[in-house]
Amino acid sequence: MSLKPFKSIGIGVAYSPNLKANLFEAARLSVFFKSKLFLIHVGQASEEKTNMLSIILKSFKKDDLDYEVVFKTGDPVDVILSTSAEKKIDLLILGAVQREQFVKYYVGSIARKITRRAKCSVLLLIKPSVERIPCKHIVVNGLKDPKTKQTITSAFYVANKLESKKITIVEEINQDLVPIKVDDDKSLRRATIIKERIKLRENSRIKEIIEHIPETHTESIIIKSQPIFGKKGYSIGHYAQISRADLLVMNAPSKMTFWDRLFPHDIEHILTELPTDVLILQ
Repeated sequence: MSLKPFKSIGIGVAYSPNLKANLFEAARLSVFFKSKLFLIHVGQASEEKTNMLSIILKSFKKDDLDYEVVFKTGDPVDVILSTSAEKKIDLLILGAVQREQFVKYYVGSIARKITRRAKCSVLLLIKPSVERIPCKHIVVNGLKDPKTKQTITSAFYVANKLESKKITIVEEINQDLVPIKVDDDKSLRRATIIKERIKLRENSRIKEIIEHIPETHTESIIIKSQPIFGKKGYSIGHYAQISRADLLVMNAPSKMTFWDRLFPHDIEHILTELPTDVLILQ
């Protein structure tokens, strides 16, 4: 299990009002993770564009930022995905868009297509900032899945590098695991007992995962386990929102079919309305 999951970081570069904030976020993460940064621009190369990027990133020279600019023409989705594969990018950074008249964010059509098809991890940013905003609280999924052990381990790696103070591991539990119709005090007690047993079992499973993570990544962090009975994806997104988490870390979904996109579940609930910055780990 790799303790350095992000050796290379990629970001799509569009010459927009958010350019400087996006580049500063990507550059900071590259410095924190000691990763190489690839700036991917869909379009023709020009000296003017290269110089503009160099000027923006000048303040990171003291941090020995290692970056490379890639110019490539074509369809934005295909260019970013093919470049990510060619450059062996481990983490791709994408910006989310604010809905008009609402302080809610959603993944635009291009970013959504990239997120669904990416073979690497994806970080969705809702409020890129030139000034660093500390990442104090990370929420990570703890659902029973083969990918979860690596996801939790990587979340602690990220927390350690970003100097986060708290991690909450949310175990989303299917309500169907409590097959009792509650219609009186007796059935309520039985349902409550079953729920408590499931919570104890889930907490024990999460505790075992944490015990195998290097102590240097866990010792200075407040760790909370939070079992929730509800719909996968929706429940953890809602929890991240109400707990004012700075980052939500999720497993990447298994290969998605047409029906998965037609009937949203798990990660699709998150993509529909981002509660905070979201890191989807492959």
